[in-house]
Amino acid sequence: QVQVAESGGGLVQAGESLRLSCAVSGITYRTFVMSWFRQAPGKDREFVACISWSGGVTVYADSVKGRFTNSRNIAKNIMYLQMNNLEPDDTADYYCAADLDGSNYYLGRSEDDYEIWGQGTRVTVSS
Repeated sequence: QVQVAESGGGLVQAGESLRLSCAVSGITYRTFVMSWFRQAPGKDREFVACISWSGGVTVYADSVKGRFTNSRNIAKNIMYLQMNNLEPDDTADYYCAADLDGSNYYLGRSEDDYEIWGQGTRVTVSS
C-alpha cells in the first residue's frame, strides 16, 4: 500500500528558505498526483501545490506562486517543496498527500481528491 511521510519542517525567520521532503513508499502506478496542503492554527486546511508524478506538471496556490517550487525525484521516490522568501503567514503544519486517481490532466486542489495523507511537519516563520 502507498504511504507518504513528510519531513524538513522547522523554525526560520521571515525571508529565509526551507525545503520540505515527502518520501513515498509502496508505489506501483506512475499516473498519480502528489500534493502539499497546510493548516495554520485556527484555520482550515488549504491547498499549497501539487505535481503529477510522471509528467511533472505543477499547480500552485496564488499565495505561494513565485516563492514555492514543487518538484520530485522519481528515482528516489521523494517529493520536495522548496519554500523561499518565507512569510509569517506561511506558518502552518504542512502535509503531503497522494491522489492515486490523478494524472497530468487532473491535478486536484481539494482535500477530497487525495486518499493517502502523511502526519504533517511543522513550519514556523517568525517576524
